[in-house]
Amino acid sequence: MNIVCNHCFTTNRIPDDKDHTQAKCGKCQQPIYAKQPVNLSDNVFYPFIERNHLPVVVDFWASWCGPCQQMAPVFTQVATETPQILFAKVNTEQAQQISADAGIRSIPTLIFFHQGQEIDRVSGVLNAVQMKQWIIGCVQKLK
Repeated sequence: MNIVCNHCFTTNRIPDDKDHTQAKCGKCQQPIYAKQPVNLSDNVFYPFIERNHLPVVVDFWASWCGPCQQMAPVFTQVATETPQILFAKVNTEQAQQISADAGIRSIPTLIFFHQGQEIDRVSGVLNAVQMKQWIIGCVQKLK
């Protein structure tokens, strides 16, 4: 399995018999897995969503967006409870090209990616139960 380090964004190969949540990056020696969502910018967005073998849920948000601020702790909570999926955030004000490429028209918007391909998206505020149910539905689409 390939996992992109959340610190230096180097792709690391993790043997199937090893736990990715305990692995360290071969380049920077930092833990490659973060329980907290990783902040992605224009220059690391595509490598992160394309090179990871695990699914990636990306929250497109903005600092001025009240609903985004309301959902942020829920997103972080679900991220800490779901180690088999990676979580990332994109500030639409700072990563305008990525937001445009992704067709973001309203925020917050969550997009579920698997190896660079969009599997599903949902816009608007979700509570933890709704977010987990949506993620489960996305994982089922992969099977």
